[in-house]
Amino acid sequence: MQQFCSDCPRQCGVLRSDNGAGGICLSPLLPRVVRAAPHYGEEPCISGKRGAGTIFFSGCNLRCVFCQNREISRKSVGRTLTVAELRDLMLRMRDEGVHNIELVTPTHFTRVIAEALSSLELGIPVVWNSSAYESVEALRLLDGLVQVYMPDLKYLHPETAKRYSAAEDYPAVAAAAIEEMFRQRGAYRLDSDGLLQSGVLIRHLILPGHSEESMDAIDYVADTFPQGSVLFSLMSQYTPIPGLEKYPELCREVSPEENRNLIHYMLARRLSDGFWQELSSVGEENIPLFDGTGLDF
Repeated sequence: MQQFCSDCPRQCGVLRSDNGAGGICLSPLLPRVVRAAPHYGEEPCISGKRGAGTIFFSGCNLRCVFCQNREISRKSVGRTLTVAELRDLMLRMRDEGVHNIELVTPTHFTRVIAEALSSLELGIPVVWNSSAYESVEALRLLDGLVQVYMPDLKYLHPETAKRYSAAEDYPAVAAAAIEEMFRQRGAYRLDSDGLLQSGVLIRHLILPGHSEESMDAIDYVADTFPQGSVLFSLMSQYTPIPGLEKYPELCREVSPEENRNLIHYMLARRLSDGFWQELSSVGEENIPLFDGTGLDF
């Protein structure tokens, strides 16, 4: 199977085949998975007590200079799965007792994932954990197949998006994508145990020295969606990585003052439906091992 790809906002038009890697995402058509295991480090409404059934895909259509998952986001690595194998993996993880099936960085495999999810009765939510740098047309392939959308909202300023992710159009693209996600799922819904069953959980990672950007992200969510209809997660876990010499402003952690002020601002804008992090979340020890766990079948 081959396809000239125009699924993501890059519109690079590269010829992708089942196993041949290419394009900005460096990925073939068939998904490549580096880890499939319960994950306990997400928001409480996602991880719960038994963990999210997290499937990590390699490759990415963004080029974030601060990416903590760079060992897999900048490479096409891992086990290549057919549609049938991806279905079987999701069913096996469900049977192991996870709360949901969480697909991490899935955007560049949207068509194959949609095929795998069609006519698949999991009985637990599917969580789409993405950068939000995806087209509305591609997201519509998932309508009715994904119950929970968990997008990042990285930037609201084009110049910042260009500098850090080589995607000047990210703010407009992400806003359109998140609004499509909300159109599909509507107001969020928790079960009696506080686990998210349907809806949108928007994440924003605080970058050091970029409090204004974070306030704009908070304003966008507060001004765009009815109060209490989406969840918002303010994340302070930014961890400097090697190789950021060209970006000296990113060579430090988020300060306690920055974190505290943004939590206060979030609450002042009445985004109380959601989460924020303590600075103890910082550190690469929170990154899972991308070692093929769960793929020995």
